[in-house]
Amino acid sequence: MRVVFFGTAEFAVPSLERLLAQPDIEVAAVVTQPDRPQGRGNRLSAPPVKQLAQKRGLTVFQPERLRKSEEVLAALESQQADFFVVAAYGQILPQRVLDLPGRAPINVHGSLLPKYRGAAPVQWAIYRGESESGVTIMRMEAGLDTGPMLKKAVVAIEPEETAEALLARLAQIGADLLIQTLREFDRLIPEVQDDSQSSYAPLIDKQLYRIDWQQAAPQIRNQIRAFYPYAHTFHWKERLRILESRLTHNGSKELLPGTIINIIKGQGLEVQTGDGALLITKVQPAGKKAQSAWDYANGSRTQAGDCLGLPDSPPD
Repeated sequence: MRVVFFGTAEFAVPSLERLLAQPDIEVAAVVTQPDRPQGRGNRLSAPPVKQLAQKRGLTVFQPERLRKSEEVLAALESQQADFFVVAAYGQILPQRVLDLPGRAPINVHGSLLPKYRGAAPVQWAIYRGESESGVTIMRMEAGLDTGPMLKKAVVAIEPEETAEALLARLAQIGADLLIQTLREFDRLIPEVQDDSQSSYAPLIDKQLYRIDWQQAAPQIRNQIRAFYPYAHTFHWKERLRILESRLTHNGSKELLPGTIINIIKGQGLEVQTGDGALLITKVQPAGKKAQSAWDYANGSRTQAGDCLGLPDSPPD
């Protein structure tokens, strides 16, 4: 069996690893996104899939725009692959590419389709308070994640699970499901998606990272988990990332949302929201390492009555 693999992000790495571990599957080539500047130094960095592919001596293509790269399109045509396997690639494959594999183009998608079609299904599932998620293997077509479904795996979302943790878990499940799909492909009966049940999971707008304390406590907690480690507020004009939290039974509608109700020794900051209260247990101040909210409170002169999210200044 001859495969061309399309993938970029960490989510795709286990799928490529599993393909490479199969003695009767040949990964003829890998297509991934171009190297991009990363980190504080803005240094050019290879995507995770490319790093693995290079270690294994695979042919790698990195077109800026696949549909406009005649050189890469010609190379893909020459591969004579049975399957194109796509996982977190980051570009939409044009029909010309979808028509190339001898058997099928298939996709490893991190949601229970038709829900959460798009680039960020796991983040949106947690943000919207879903209790379960999963992986769908589908046969690709020109629409965005609209193709017939071949296999699914359902998992419960753990109460404290972040999108980062769930993505890692689904990546492993998806890799196993991919191999099963390839092995059983001729016996599978594709299931057409019900478009009336579909929802969209677009790329995350960074505006969603900022916490609006007028939201209810459960929604803010979902936001912190969904966008970990980027959800943030402001304290004394300084950005403060909120990394971990849990619901509490305290709170008063008489307090302004964002008000620190209590500083609980050894635990953290209890904060009023638009409905209920949230105990912040782990934070990351701007330019510093992650720390417990209790340590942050001790080192920053934080007091009960301070209000998060406002452009205030520290006390004299």
